[in-house]
Amino acid sequence: MGVEVVVQGLTKSFGGQPVWSDITLSLPAGEISVLLGPSGTGKSVFLKTLVGLLRPDRGDIWIEGRNLPRLSERDLYEVRKLFGVLFQDGALFGSMTIYDNVAFPLREHTRKSESEIRAVVTEKLDMVGLVGAEKKLPGEISGGMRKRAGLARALVLDPQIVLFDEPDSGLDPVRTAYLNQLIIDLNQRTDATFLIVTHDINTARTVPDNIGLIYHGHLAMFGPREMLLSSTEPVVRQFLNAQRIGPIGMAEEKDAEELQAEAEAGVELPPLPPIPVQLQPSNGLRRRAERQPGQWCRDHGVVPPAGSFDGPRPDEQLAAELPRRTRAREGAAG
Repeated sequence: MGVEVVVQGLTKSFGGQPVWSDITLSLPAGEISVLLGPSGTGKSVFLKTLVGLLRPDRGDIWIEGRNLPRLSERDLYEVRKLFGVLFQDGALFGSMTIYDNVAFPLREHTRKSESEIRAVVTEKLDMVGLVGAEKKLPGEISGGMRKRAGLARALVLDPQIVLFDEPDSGLDPVRTAYLNQLIIDLNQRTDATFLIVTHDINTARTVPDNIGLIYHGHLAMFGPREMLLSSTEPVVRQFLNAQRIGPIGMAEEKDAEELQAEAEAGVELPPLPPIPVQLQPSNGLRRRAERQPGQWCRDHGVVPPAGSFDGPRPDEQLAAELPRRTRAREGAAG
């Protein structure tokens, strides 16, 4: 089971240049959260600060009663074992096979025998669909396979918190869809706490339980997926629906003249698109953290955009289709 991560008043700058300030949020245990924001807003810096690779200027990060920025290097080293990290490019050792890349953390941080290591590595490679590619080098496999190999390595120590730094970077839409499904399936199997940094709006709309948005050096909003997808707050609405109308411009923030021109032109924002049903585990079973479609909206008296949650859940649709397909095959065979 994953653990809760509580961030309070986190502030970071480099050489007097602020990155973000006063970020406060809680990553619920066992849930999938996504962190969004325009390019250059410090999302990857936030991940590195969470895992203790960077020290914040101010603020606290509480995990199981321990405040990471206040820990000694020795204690921080122990807390880092709670984390698994999938870096943007997979960060694999080019001279090592996929098997040895995944086995590396076990050889470095445990006293397991090689037979025990083989069992664990095989299990993790099977989880990400890479059994059979163990002897290949990173340069001999596709970008999507390298991502999955990096994910297997991130999972090999059974972390309670998994950080994904732009896992869809460099992947085409089809591979991104497969990776999204893999993330959902892994969360169901591990119950770990997941945090994904991404620019992919479809991922943000369909995968997480919670969404956060960093904008202009601050956390604009963080909360359940349905809360942000039904929000009319200008920055959140513009970013999550990939619109040009709103406060975000090419240089992150539009200047006053651009905003005034939009107001004078009487440009109206298009209606909010329907909230899609959240992606389901491929085996049709529920995740521990899963909510009923529309639950947050009902609980808070919010009317979701028209057409939201229409149609059966993907697992219900599959369950309905299976008998029909079976009968069709039997009829063809007869």
